Amino acid sequence: MSTGRLAGKVAIVTGSATGIGAATAIELAREGADVVINYSRSQAEAEATRDACAALGVRTLLVQGDCSDEAQVKHLVAETVNVLGGVDILVNNAGRTRFVPLADVDDITDADWNDILNLNVKGAFYAARAVVAPMRARGGGLIVNVASISGLTGGGSSIPYAVSKGALITLTKSLAKGLAPDIRVNAVAPGIVTTRWVAGREDHVERYGKETPMGRAAGPEDVAGVIVGYATHATFLTGDITVVDGGREMR
Repeated sequence: MSTGRLAGKVAIVTGSATGIGAATAIELAREGADVVINYSRSQAEAEATRDACAALGVRTLLVQGDCSDEAQVKHLVAETVNVLGGVDILVNNAGRTRFVPLADVDDITDADWNDILNLNVKGAFYAARAVVAPMRARGGGLIVNVASISGLTGGGSSIPYAVSKGALITLTKSLAKGLAPDIRVNAVAPGIVTTRWVAGREDHVERYGKETPMGRAAGPEDVAGVIVGYATHATFLTGDITVVDGGREMR
């Protein structure tokens, strides 16, 4: 049997094959939670994350699914309840972008808008909606949305991405109001994080780090620590948005 501050809890982490999602799943497992690993295409990486969690002595479940499709989201949650007995924690990490300079407005297509908003915003809502009933059946729960500093500053990889993360921040606050007091809803807003999303942009990441008071860009584990903290000890927070950027955008 697992031990830790989250022993007996069941957590779903969407988009958890790599990066922030994988780091969060592993940290949740380290705290004793049983973990559901969700992925869309990266099966080998998802299996590696699953194995890392299982090695920590918790129960795991691997579920493929595109979180922009509500039917697949419902399947993800139903499988979790059927196999692990319920849901206590949801981390909405699945997301996508397309790199388009902000000034290149003519290069942004309707497909870009639809693909990005459907996953980053609607997908998060679908997952949140799907876990409400099973969370309440267990007395309540926690939802954490992985937003971005782009949602606060308007910068980032593209206009649709920044807009989607701004919408996700607003969704967080709306859900926090609507689902209180038994379900808490919070978000993290990372700056640049050293994941495969920034592969090939190492010079930019290095410059970014030098402009950051902490002297580096965040690693996935830096963001995961904040996400898991909402579950382990920051339990009077809801509607909270924590910026995880090493102080770069401090105001």
